[in-house]
Amino acid sequence: MAIALIPTLAVSAALVAGIGAGAVPVSLAISPTTATLSGQSFQVAADSLEGTGFTQYLAVDSSARGDFPEAVSAIGSAELHNLCQSVVSSLPGIGKVTMLIKAGGGSKPVHADQLIVDTDALEGDATFRNIQIGADAAQLPGDGRAKGPSGAFGQQADSVRIDHLRQTTRSINAATFQLNGLHLTVKKGAQPCF
Repeated sequence: MAIALIPTLAVSAALVAGIGAGAVPVSLAISPTTATLSGQSFQVAADSLEGTGFTQYLAVDSSARGDFPEAVSAIGSAELHNLCQSVVSSLPGIGKVTMLIKAGGGSKPVHADQLIVDTDALEGDATFRNIQIGADAAQLPGDGRAKGPSGAFGQQADSVRIDHLRQTTRSINAATFQLNGLHLTVKKGAQPCF
């Protein structure tokens, strides 16, 4: 039995080493429907985000911690350069702990399809192409991007670019989220992306 495990362990070790070195890309398929949200916010930062098929509307997220107003942003296809994602939590007996994810450095950005982000704070330098502001959220395009309730404020654009992205969110969903060069750490203390 132990001899049979040796090839499997060798392949697993090589795969993990390849992911850590960025030689093997990681692609996660995530359902666009979400389970109950925890309500805890986390940070997302990137040197730049470039996307096509942008829509946005206002909504309310219900979570274990209560209800929160959010701007729901949906991008049909997005690339993020030098992604950083962090969440700071408190664990009994340890105190503050930070889970930090970094990916998409160099010439291999993070790629997402049908990216949907619920945010309450966003900063950066943004450029939109062919933007329409004040659209009925229920009439936004139905090509996999998010739609809001009828009569709610919405906006849409053919493309978006945000440099120096800094964002606080409670939920991210994507049909595919490819994290090239994934590096995850969990450390004591508060060490967020920004």
